[in-house]
Amino acid sequence: MNTEELKSTVEKALDEIRPFLNSDGGDISLVEIEDGKHVKVRLEGACISCKINQMTLKAGVETTIKKYAPQIETVVNIA
Repeated sequence: MNTEELKSTVEKALDEIRPFLNSDGGDISLVEIEDGKHVKVRLEGACISCKINQMTLKAGVETTIKKYAPQIETVVNIA
């Protein structure tokens, strides 16, 4: 999978989880994919101050991204 295909695949994963974040006043955007293995995202809106955003990031976002792109090793939020 080339870089553009991987980016498109990760965006599809984010599109799947975005409605759940939107329903709580939050959102997420893709910042960067490093080495085809490490995804950087930015949690936005209500997600910034949410006390469980790390759980959301790991249990929701990372799991969904890995479902679409199993080669992804880590997903991190950058402020």
